[in-house]
Amino acid sequence: MSRDGVAYLLAKYVAIACQHCPSLQHKRVTPHDLRHSAAMELLQSGVDCAVIALWLGHESMDTTQIYLHASLELKERALEKTTPVNGQSGRYHPDDELMAFLKGL
Repeated sequence: MSRDGVAYLLAKYVAIACQHCPSLQHKRVTPHDLRHSAAMELLQSGVDCAVIALWLGHESMDTTQIYLHASLELKERALEKTTPVNGQSGRYHPDDELMAFLKGL
């Protein structure tokens, strides 16, 4: 199927989905968005980056590395596996004083 054919079918089904989910009318949904979403889901499910690169047809692993940089969830999981030398593991939560200062900037 050609790129135009995929774009046509996607636009057709997005229009149908907008009838049930009006918030989609204000969003841009493209074939690239679907490719990116699928790659991120595969990555977060533990699929090796090389397999994702082959599946997407990337010529270089460098192109697929972008997904590694984009995944905050993947970064959080990596950080959860580490323990600071002189501290507690876990997510940082600023106190009210710091938040008030930052909001005042």
